[in-house]
Amino acid sequence: MAQSPDDDHHRLVARQLMAGAVVPFLGAGVSMCGRPPSESWGRGRYLPSGAELTEYLAEEAGYPTSDPRDLLRVSQYFDVKLGSGPLYDALHTVFDADYCPTPMHRFLASLPAMIRRHRRDNARAFPLYVSTNYDTLLEQALRDAGEEYDLVTYIADGPDKSRFVHVRPNGESTVIAVPNAYPELTCTDRPVVAKIHGAVGRTPDERDSFVITENHYIAYLSHSDIAKLIPVHITKRMQKSHFLFLGYNLRDWNLRVILHRLWGDEGLTYNSWAIQAHPDKIEERAWYKRGVELLDSKLEEYADELRRAIEALAPAGVAQ
Repeated sequence: MAQSPDDDHHRLVARQLMAGAVVPFLGAGVSMCGRPPSESWGRGRYLPSGAELTEYLAEEAGYPTSDPRDLLRVSQYFDVKLGSGPLYDALHTVFDADYCPTPMHRFLASLPAMIRRHRRDNARAFPLYVSTNYDTLLEQALRDAGEEYDLVTYIADGPDKSRFVHVRPNGESTVIAVPNAYPELTCTDRPVVAKIHGAVGRTPDERDSFVITENHYIAYLSHSDIAKLIPVHITKRMQKSHFLFLGYNLRDWNLRVILHRLWGDEGLTYNSWAIQAHPDKIEERAWYKRGVELLDSKLEEYADELRRAIEALAPAGVAQ
């Protein structure tokens, strides 16, 4: 069975985070971190789990009760029956609300300040956060922490479909037409948030973008190399980093396929970790096949332990 992370693990990950060598990879569980077990989702209170979002869309679309309820399948049915506009409207209703960032979001948003305190030299590498979530809680947590960040979001529909758009801290945006020649997003001045499945638009100037239907995933995965869609500096950072998977379930076939297309048959070349409370044997085997160590911990507890481990580190260049 998966073991709980120990002090050695926390110290190891803390050091790698401060060196800019860990990419937090956020799944839906991060947005439910700290939600009381007795509480169900409610707009503006708690975001839905994947199962709750599936049930909501199924009810809105009149999905047959006799069919299995998978999010991609239900979303595809919704699109076919009512159109992509009503599907986006339903998703916008769920995600365009003022939810509170979770303890894990708050911890992740505190990393840039901790890096500035820890790194007294000029060799700073601020975090690259990769997320498959549609919500904007990480961005909200960064703003609450007084941090500027670059936002990179996948475009699922429209004339710029299958490209990413870069939004700078001043609000200026650029659709990235040639990812392998894009000069920005180096993470040397500020963190980068990469939303690889799109995101809800929270202002009139922002468009919704959701990779959610079967057709979306077919289009997303039909490229010979997904990594070539991603801006070059993000790709390089991902290839030279450990991954910290937070709030994921590898039973979701779409995540398994995306990981395979991003990193190929050889898997990750840097040791990486997945944090999940009470995982079963199937989860453990699935992560092991991807070369990822699965650790048993609640996300809020893991965030607290990592924060303590970082605070206990001596600043870079100071004797331990």
